[in-house]
Amino acid sequence: MFSNAASPSLYTIALYALSLFSSPSIAVPHHRERHEKERKAWMEGRAGNFNLASFNVPLSNGSATLPSPAGKTLVAITLGRGIQNYTCNTTTNTFVSIGAVATLFDTTPLLSTISPAQGQNVLNMLPGYAVTFPLSTIQTNASFAVLGNHFFDASGVPIFDLGSVGVLDGAKAGDIAAPKCAPKGGDGHGAVDWLALTAKPGAASVTLTEGYRVVTAGGKPPSGGCTAPAETQVQYAALYWFFK
Repeated sequence: MFSNAASPSLYTIALYALSLFSSPSIAVPHHRERHEKERKAWMEGRAGNFNLASFNVPLSNGSATLPSPAGKTLVAITLGRGIQNYTCNTTTNTFVSIGAVATLFDTTPLLSTISPAQGQNVLNMLPGYAVTFPLSTIQTNASFAVLGNHFFDASGVPIFDLGSVGVLDGAKAGDIAAPKCAPKGGDGHGAVDWLALTAKPGAASVTLTEGYRVVTAGGKPPSGGCTAPAETQVQYAALYWFFK
């Protein structure tokens, strides 16, 4: 997408990131029109054997740190966009999580066209942008290919199905609060925690052994109490990193 003769500014790359979520009817700066041919080239599917080894999963919120994926191989970085589901606890009269559903978009077409340093910065911008756009807009715009889906099974196990890349049936291995500066999302309740996940023993994981939910935007439930049997859904976005 970008010429080797000139290194684009982070601002320019951020405009591309914003255009990923914009339908044709949404106005964006003229940079999008000027670079449309290059933008399309960037989006031509998953970049074959692109090596993700230069990218590092964010693990710290500034005061706490998730466990490291030491000795593991990074196989996918995805942008998750979906909803967090909550129900009202009858004892505490507060909302508690009952799972989530998200679409996982492949970021490889973007990362394969810019430097790792630029890619790392842009990755960290994406959830804050994505949470402001309806999922249907991102899907129909087809700027990012869908790599897989995230959901919870009947027993409450988080499933990440990345098709031919692998499947992770997750078990929580770490949990830290999102940074205070994390985007609160359209609902304004705040960003859900960052998580480290490992393959659940005895479950049906395929290839994938570890996953991380980081750089979250939105997803927290209302904090003002609730009355059972109230339920609520909260929009969120996050980066999901997967290892084998």
